Amino acid sequence: MSSHNFELIFDQVGHFGRFQAFIYFASVFQTISCGIHYLASVFMAVTPKFSCGVLGNISQVLFYNSSSLKIEDAWALFTPGKEDYMVVQLQNGDVWELAQCSRSKREHPYFEYQYDGNKSYFPCTDGYFYDQTKWKSTVVTEWDLVCHREWFAKSIQPTFMLGVLLGAVIFGDLSDRLGRRFVMWFTSTGQFCLGVAVAFTFDYYSFITVRILLAMAASGYLVVVFVYVTEFIGIKARTWASMHVHAFFAVGIMVVALMGYLVRTWWLYQICLSVTTLPFVLCCWALPETPFWLLSEGRCEEAQTVIDMIAKWNGTHSCNVSDLLLVEQGGDIGTTTGDVVSAPRSHNILHLFCNWNIARRTLTVWLIWFTGSLGYYVFSLSSVTLGGNEYLNLFLIGAVELPAYVIACLGMDRVGRRNTLTPFLISSALICAMIMLIPQHCSVLNVLANMAGKFAIGVAFGLIYLYTAELYPTFIRSLAVGSGSMMCRVGSVIAPFCVYLSSAWIFMPQLLVGIIAFLTGMLTLMLPETLGKPLTNTWEEAEELGVKRAIPSAKLIPPINSMDSGKIEMVHQGTAGAHG
Repeated sequence: MSSHNFELIFDQVGHFGRFQAFIYFASVFQTISCGIHYLASVFMAVTPKFSCGVLGNISQVLFYNSSSLKIEDAWALFTPGKEDYMVVQLQNGDVWELAQCSRSKREHPYFEYQYDGNKSYFPCTDGYFYDQTKWKSTVVTEWDLVCHREWFAKSIQPTFMLGVLLGAVIFGDLSDRLGRRFVMWFTSTGQFCLGVAVAFTFDYYSFITVRILLAMAASGYLVVVFVYVTEFIGIKARTWASMHVHAFFAVGIMVVALMGYLVRTWWLYQICLSVTTLPFVLCCWALPETPFWLLSEGRCEEAQTVIDMIAKWNGTHSCNVSDLLLVEQGGDIGTTTGDVVSAPRSHNILHLFCNWNIARRTLTVWLIWFTGSLGYYVFSLSSVTLGGNEYLNLFLIGAVELPAYVIACLGMDRVGRRNTLTPFLISSALICAMIMLIPQHCSVLNVLANMAGKFAIGVAFGLIYLYTAELYPTFIRSLAVGSGSMMCRVGSVIAPFCVYLSSAWIFMPQLLVGIIAFLTGMLTLMLPETLGKPLTNTWEEAEELGVKRAIPSAKLIPPINSMDSGKIEMVHQGTAGAHG
């Protein structure tokens, strides 16, 4: 059955009635859990102040001119650095100098900060002392991921994003083969079980392994839920509904900030975050399969049952699937509209570079996907280092996404895709430049500037997959969106490493994001505007999007407005999860 015929079903049973509202909010509730797991490591893998440890009972601690009886009292004054160290005296009289990644024992038990005598140097084989003022334990303190093992800690987020990439590829394909409902059951149950299992891992390697599997489950759900909700919602509400799936992901980021503030032990923090998935796991069995997928598999009776259920919930009249199938076979609807064009399945990624104009368009679109993902995660991950209250910072960085998606929808409707995308990409670059001019001690201004940057990149990030789908002809549209989605995930893998560059220069992440965003914004100006333009079926029509002349009407499908654009391919190949 063509997608045009499928839209006739919504005209009969309702585009967004009570049934669709139930399906939508039940499904996107689980998206909160995806946002939680994507950003959970922000607090779970935090590195507190630390110093090399020593065996024995400490009787006194000296740090510059301040002395205390407990090492916990010295952390408030301790500033990690190459020259900073603490002097501790053990009950047996030995005096040690403890730095972050080294320690030395004084030959003479001289308990003053400055000492010019002989010292014996030792590696940190007796563990480390950690500041437990904010966090009782993290995965860093659990397995001593500091000094020569610091790169283990820095690999936690990138390896998670690698699992995100794998999950999107695997579960996007499985949802087409096995159905949306089965994959949603499997991935949501996997999120709960694997999320809890992370808290009970016994070493770093088991922790990373389970986290990669968790990332695959979270990514798989995020990809499939876009397909699921768009196949239940009619044209009149589909664009706004699919766009605001992102908003629930942002709510997950806000939950991470709240839970990080309330729970300061990493394994308990992880369990509490994972429990948010449980309500959906208990009720997801009640969600039906989408009629669109059932019809594509020839299971017309089951599709009819679901359509009757939708009509009953919405208080409307049902429609007969067999009548629509007869109409399609009669040729009254289908090829004349051009909504669905049969094409060989032999197309590959090289077809996105069939000539110079299309190749330039593809490279620009890929760069937009990459920039949106890179900027999104750089602003999110670096929010906890801006000064002030790191929990409030992350909460605000998540909250600012909510109005961003509203603006994205309004911008797409009113001024167009390109005319919304370009100014927000360039403004995000200018905000990055502004951040570099704000003094570090002005934490409030830094937070506000980062919120503005996240808002700007969020608008661009929210609309790119829909814009991509409109720029390419039908027979290669899913491949174009899928390849862009892969570039998005490359950006999410690179983003944590970009944040780590702040150790070389505090503004290095903003400098890189700013340069790339400005370049991307300028290149976006060369893309054609697609607002109010018909979907294209051939390369010639796709190239003529940027030409100011009429296309012969015989080649076109009916014009679509911005609300219709949400039906493009129904995001059918499972490639629409922008947050991956």
